[in-house]
Amino acid sequence: MKFIDPHIHVTSRTTDDYEAMAAAGVAAIIEPAFWLGQPRTNVGSFQDYFSSLVGFEKFRAAQFGIRHYCTIGLNSKEANNEALAEQVMEIMPLFLAKENVVAVGEIGFDDMTALEEKYLRLQLEMAKEVNLPVLIHTPHRNKKQGTYRSMDIIEEHEIPPHLVVIDHNNEETCEEVLRRGYWAAFTIYPKTKMGNERMVEVVKKYGPERIIVDSSADWGVSDPLAVPKTGNLMLERGVPQEHVELTCYKNALAAYSQSGQFEESDWLDPEPIDQRTLFEGNSVLRGGQAPRVDDKQEDDRIIQ
Repeated sequence: MKFIDPHIHVTSRTTDDYEAMAAAGVAAIIEPAFWLGQPRTNVGSFQDYFSSLVGFEKFRAAQFGIRHYCTIGLNSKEANNEALAEQVMEIMPLFLAKENVVAVGEIGFDDMTALEEKYLRLQLEMAKEVNLPVLIHTPHRNKKQGTYRSMDIIEEHEIPPHLVVIDHNNEETCEEVLRRGYWAAFTIYPKTKMGNERMVEVVKKYGPERIIVDSSADWGVSDPLAVPKTGNLMLERGVPQEHVELTCYKNALAAYSQSGQFEESDWLDPEPIDQRTLFEGNSVLRGGQAPRVDDKQEDDRIIQ
């Protein structure tokens, strides 16, 4: 079974994680632009970060057989620095037009401030202008209030719910998100938030329609194998395989393919891995390591 992890911050992860994800069946990932753990102080740091998402990280993932996509947005925490936020908004359209950018995000609320709402609204309008889906970050505090308020604002801006993924859901928010017609994504963290077992029960209760499983693995305590682990646990607990395929693969594909940049053929018929390839003179290998070089003809024989 193949998996998609549609929310993972691999910039913060190691090549060991890429190798483990590929071995577990993760074929494609989406990396949302997000908060790096401490506030950025100038627009140049955003520019370099966005550039790495559409550049080096895509290359690095491909070196281990994983197709990398990203979303671009001003995160809710840093929306509270108004002077910097204004500069970030100016450069965002340049990156939203890049190849492999599949949504505006992750955007939304953190502390539910007026500035967070201001830049949420501005970025919703930007998503409409560039015709991209939206990835919404719901707050870790006041989860229900922030989730409902986000949906109210989206509806004020007349963005159809099928174009919006509401992430970081839990049992308290899931039913209303689904009732309103949005994609309901769930972050599977170890020991906190939505664990694997709770996710299984959600799928059993609500079914697989418009539910998406992701890891949101980042620089904190998190698990880049959360999606395949959850999918396998679903199977062990009697969830039909077609429901696992929907929640751990097909729903993410359906949601983000609306961007025109997220195509299954990209990873079903990939270019062979050749770790001799360089990105701006750089390799993922270090001195003395033997590069992995796949044989495309051999791959084609195996497929046949």
